[in-house]
Amino acid sequence: MKPLGNLKRHFWLVKRMAKTTGVDLAAARDGGQLSQKDWAQMVSRCRTCSTPEACSRWLDSAALNGGAEVQPEYCENKDRLNSLKSGTTAPCATD
Repeated sequence: MKPLGNLKRHFWLVKRMAKTTGVDLAAARDGGQLSQKDWAQMVSRCRTCSTPEACSRWLDSAALNGGAEVQPEYCENKDRLNSLKSGTTAPCATD
C-alpha cells in the first residue's frame, strides 16, 4: 500500500482547489453540506493522490488566470467539490 501524502500539504491543496474553482467551503459548512467528517475524508482522499506536484502547478497556473471553473480530471475530490459548488447535499463518498 502506498503511503499517504503529507497531511498539511494536502489540507492546503484541498483548500486551494476549492477556492480556485469557486467552492465556498465556509458556506458549505455553515449550510450543512460539509460536515467535519466530510472535510476529513476530502483531505484523506487528497492524500492518496499520486500527482500533488501536478496539482500544485495547476493551481499556480489557474491563480494566474483568475481561477478556473472546474478541477482537473485527476483531482481526487472533483465530484465532491462540484457537488458543494452546486449546493447539493450529497454525502462525501467513502473510499
